[in-house]
Amino acid sequence: MSRLARLLPSERRQRQLTRAMEIALVGLLFIGLERGNPGIIVNTGVALAVIQLPAILQRDYGLPMDARLTLWISSAAFLHAVGVVGIPGMGWTFYKGLWWWDHVTHSLSASVVAAAGYATVRAIDIHSDDVQIPPRFAAVVILIFVLAFGVLWELLEFAIGISADLFGIQGILTQYGVEDTLKDLTFNTMGGLIVAIWGGIYLTDLSSAISEKIGVR
Repeated sequence: MSRLARLLPSERRQRQLTRAMEIALVGLLFIGLERGNPGIIVNTGVALAVIQLPAILQRDYGLPMDARLTLWISSAAFLHAVGVVGIPGMGWTFYKGLWWWDHVTHSLSASVVAAAGYATVRAIDIHSDDVQIPPRFAAVVILIFVLAFGVLWELLEFAIGISADLFGIQGILTQYGVEDTLKDLTFNTMGGLIVAIWGGIYLTDLSSAISEKIGVR
């Protein structure tokens, strides 16, 4: 067992944490519905949909989504939603009140995107004898993939922000300017680097399962 694995909570505790985040989001969603707040409804609804992805991938596609991967994906969705929504009654959100919240969520979300990219690239490498992807090149591909996704996400934030202003909707997504965008892309890169370094250790089973699915197709 690796040192990192020993530092993590038990599998049972990881599943409990995931379920607790899901219940908290359901509670926030009902608050949003009761108050008619589009920002709370959209962000908690999307986060709840993302949290369901691991179970769907495992049930419908047979991909090994253990408690660690499920908690990883769920944490990214949960922290982003809670950061945008905040705690009803506080009068401020975590994104606005805690300077480091945005950096944590962007790094975590980018690491999830990078993990998906790594698992897919590695699966293609395993499946095809005609495709040979050296580990160092795979790391570069992951970083480019994360940066591209980060740019698309920032453009989406701008588009949603402009649309929300036009329709008078507040609290869906907020853009804080060019400087904030550059910081977001920096922390996206950090999240991608983490996966580029350790992805081979923790995503091997998922890559192999995707490779098998490609073979069946």
